Amino acid sequence: MSFIELDNISFSYPESDGPTIKNVSIKIEQGTFTVIVGHNGSGKSTLANLICGILLPNSGKVTVDGLDTSNDDTFEQLRRTCGMVFQNPDNQIVASIVEEDVAFAPENLGVEPKRIREIVDECLEIVGMSEYKMHSTSKLSGGQKQKVAVAGILAMSPKCIIFDEATAMLDPKGRKDVMDTLAKLNREQGITVITITHYMNEAALADRMILMNKGTVAMDGSPRELFGEVEKMVEYGLTVPQITELMYELEKLGCDVKRGILHTLEAADHIEEIHGSISDDESKSSSTASLSGDAAIELENVTVEYGKGTPFHRVAIDNLSIRLQKGKIIGLIGHTGSGKSTFARLLNGLLKPDAGKVYIDGVDIWEKPKEMGKIRSKVGLVFQYPEYQLFEETIYKDIAFGPKNMGIKGDELDKCVKDAARFCGIDDSILDSSPFEISGGQKRRVAMAGVIAMRPSILVLDEPAAGLDPEGRDNVLGGLIDYHRKNGSTMLMISHSMEDIAKYADQILVMKDGRVKAFGDVSQIFKNWNMLFETGLDVPQITKLFVELQKRGLVKRSDIYTIKKAAELLEPILPKRK
Repeated sequence: MSFIELDNISFSYPESDGPTIKNVSIKIEQGTFTVIVGHNGSGKSTLANLICGILLPNSGKVTVDGLDTSNDDTFEQLRRTCGMVFQNPDNQIVASIVEEDVAFAPENLGVEPKRIREIVDECLEIVGMSEYKMHSTSKLSGGQKQKVAVAGILAMSPKCIIFDEATAMLDPKGRKDVMDTLAKLNREQGITVITITHYMNEAALADRMILMNKGTVAMDGSPRELFGEVEKMVEYGLTVPQITELMYELEKLGCDVKRGILHTLEAADHIEEIHGSISDDESKSSSTASLSGDAAIELENVTVEYGKGTPFHRVAIDNLSIRLQKGKIIGLIGHTGSGKSTFARLLNGLLKPDAGKVYIDGVDIWEKPKEMGKIRSKVGLVFQYPEYQLFEETIYKDIAFGPKNMGIKGDELDKCVKDAARFCGIDDSILDSSPFEISGGQKRRVAMAGVIAMRPSILVLDEPAAGLDPEGRDNVLGGLIDYHRKNGSTMLMISHSMEDIAKYADQILVMKDGRVKAFGDVSQIFKNWNMLFETGLDVPQITKLFVELQKRGLVKRSDIYTIKKAAELLEPILPKRK
């Protein structure tokens, strides 16, 4: 008998149009590492909840380590056997202090106090949160909360761990640490790992990959097998690792390259084996963006402190000065807890600095606090979980709330709502629907439309695409970019996805420990990959490949960060198919 068995299971949510899971049968062996991928709404999270017994199938049977998930008598044993880390850490953090939250499960399992102390320290060390063990969980950033949630599950020492997009809010180093930890637990302790992710680089690390589509298993095999079918992956609304897509594009250009390559060193070895002479064009340096011009945003010696006079005191923004140019898309990156979200909340007066000044379009926003409404109409802020901003009866009313309170009425209000809906990919046919009866991805679009409807000149996006599938992420960010282009707005985009930053940003601001670590055009920042690694960040997979090729003397540049540019430079030096 397999460790996990799903035998012809189906499941429907109350009042849903049809089954979310339809006649699915899967066997997962003990000690394996399985990744589940699929577009938003494909049934991935429902499947995970069925495996660990949070949901029970309407038909069929689920067993985990011989335990029937429908049997109430084995409920407690099932919880010890299978632990789950959710996408939103607020859903599972139960204590007010970090170390108490991690200790919660072993305490309830009757572990002796001395061993609990050891477990807490070990698990916090694994996720890089040891220095925060006495901090308030409510004062942590989204990424830090996720690390605490991961530590809380690791503290249970389960036989199986399920991660439902649990790395979505982590910085690159945090994601790598968690994935390395999972691989180590799987390899050294034989823990069965099931992870749901939209990061295709993470999916490539698994032994087995299951692709869900409309509640059924559409594809099942090794990551190399599935990612080798690039066209099929795109049909299902997904992407492939950048390296895999690069090889696919080179093949389309007639190059004699292998399909299904997943990893940076594997690609570098292959290119070194088959390469020809270096192209003369490759030595041309890239242009440098100007950082001069009128400032949309300026912070002057700004400091923000949390918990002053308490044991939880920390400096979130430390004497920071920066000037951001009008009309640019600025990518704001930094490790978890570096001050990114605090920075965002300063810009429309949600936070008042303890010291220093914040200027929007040259105006000190705290000089006349009674006029803060004017500032907030200029600065649109989309939070980490935009769907939490929804509250009205209908989608139309929710989008209209902001502009209506700005005094916009009648036909002009209607135009604001429908223009914003169009930018965010919301069909007019659902505008009279409740915002609470649509999918998670649609909720996110509605929340963003509510901000765009106010026609802000500055748009601040705090990880708005985290947790969305690749197609949904491109649609959401693409609509926001369209808004930027048509209105000449300034955009500040906070993201842990270096690929998104490379794709959309003009400039990058790097923060570390509440200060500016670096600021420059995209090429400049990604060229300084050593600095990014030291800061706990990453570079796109394409950049890693060119760093490796440069080390081997095969190319002269490492400041390449898009697949299109990489293909242009590599195509002339690679052999062609005969």
